[in-house]
Amino acid sequence: MKRLSQVFAGIIALCVSQLLLAQDAIEITKGTDKATPIAVVPFGWQGSAPLPEDMAQIVGNDLRNSGMFAPLERNNMLSYPVRGEEINARDWRMIGADYVVVGQVNSTGGENLDLTYSLYSVAREEVLLLRSISGTRTQLRDIAHHLSDEVFKELTGIQGAFNTKLLYVAAERFSVDNTRYTLQRSDYDGARAVTLLQSREPILSPSYSPDGERIAYVSFESRRPEIYVHYIRTGRRERVSSFEGLNGAPAWSPDGNRLAFVLSRDGNPEIYVMELASKQLRRVTNHFAIDTEPTWMDNNTIVFTSDRGGRPQIYKQSLGSGSPERLTFVGNYNANAKLSVDGRTMVMVHRQEGYRNFQIATQDLERGNLRVLTETSLDESPTVSPNGAMLIYATRQQGRGVLMLVSTNGRARSEIPTQFTDLRVPSWSPYLP
Repeated sequence: MKRLSQVFAGIIALCVSQLLLAQDAIEITKGTDKATPIAVVPFGWQGSAPLPEDMAQIVGNDLRNSGMFAPLERNNMLSYPVRGEEINARDWRMIGADYVVVGQVNSTGGENLDLTYSLYSVAREEVLLLRSISGTRTQLRDIAHHLSDEVFKELTGIQGAFNTKLLYVAAERFSVDNTRYTLQRSDYDGARAVTLLQSREPILSPSYSPDGERIAYVSFESRRPEIYVHYIRTGRRERVSSFEGLNGAPAWSPDGNRLAFVLSRDGNPEIYVMELASKQLRRVTNHFAIDTEPTWMDNNTIVFTSDRGGRPQIYKQSLGSGSPERLTFVGNYNANAKLSVDGRTMVMVHRQEGYRNFQIATQDLERGNLRVLTETSLDESPTVSPNGAMLIYATRQQGRGVLMLVSTNGRARSEIPTQFTDLRVPSWSPYLP
């Protein structure tokens, strides 16, 4: 019991320290000259009052964040066409653009508007895309992200993930003994944040369900960790795990019918799986070491962190039978794994031999190659976009917790600005309807 108390206290201290470690679009801090140069020309607008959003700027930021494109500066543009037929290939060839995006916004009455946009290939001197989309003034960001998704898919063959959402926990400290924790839901770039839950006690490990309709998280509102499922549309909450000891790190199965999480009900932190419909519980791991941070490789395989080898490393285990298989061997610390949708790339918190810094790295699960993506030093809680092109993680800057976005090719990095002073545990949504 003494060892269990020490383990439990250590895990709780770690969780709380993670919390103590958006309203605007992402603020770009670093890019690359190796990405494909693209010009996103300011959109034309026919209306009496200015639009509240610069849609072309949003599109440019989206494409830059993917690490695959380098939007050109507006003051370098030689002309400002708004329709595909107005584009002069020579103008754009002179400033090095491979592609040009133009658009025209028209009012269709009241708050309604229509955007017609074109994607132009400078090399081929032809329009690749010509489409229209309608909406309201309050949907300008949604329309811009949709446009970005369309351009991204046309040029890369990969589905865009700019019209997705982000979860994170914000901590606001008003005094030594008065901290308010809120669960925030925003656009992927931090804009339009909405508070889903408020508490005077910590909120940890939010995780989107595969259908994007539910969230699982850990709440300390009863002064001990319990796992809840939160229904986004209605706000209804269901407590699904409240065993003695640790209840932590919930992770949804790909089919959305089960949750994997960590319990210490049998004396040691182990991985369990619950069938949500029946609440039937199944123990997955059985070892004297600490097993934690489960995630799903597929509907029958769990990936988790364990110190059973002496230091935290990442393992996988089939739910059917067999022993765990170690996946990480480079570095003296690897933890908190997340997998790309195709299952070929694993993102994790990594520490190299001989270093103190914790950074975010990716590992190719087929070849074993490992690549460090981040340049900060106290990085944690990575979450991957549904198309695998970007990830967001938590770190510390100037004594406060911030969220950073990095493309998985390492070419683009940006901080997500926020009105809050301390952010933690981001979770990227799946594709949404």
